[in-house]
Amino acid sequence: MAYALFDRDKQIDRAFPTEKEAWEHALISGLVLDVPIADEAGGQVLPAGYHMKRIADDETFDPAPEWKLPKEVS
Repeated sequence: MAYALFDRDKQIDRAFPTEKEAWEHALISGLVLDVPIADEAGGQVLPAGYHMKRIADDETFDPAPEWKLPKEVS
């Protein structure tokens, strides 16, 4: 199994073996501005529709390199 960042039903980052690695890559790459913390009370950290999802290894792919973070959150 692997983890990848999705915008609704579209995978927008490559898959990683752990959720931690997937979040770290998304943060370093500028795909997200902050990583959600489980016990943090607050507002939405990710743009609407974004979520981390566990996927089967045979579902992984490399997303389009030209994909960028939407302007309303960058």
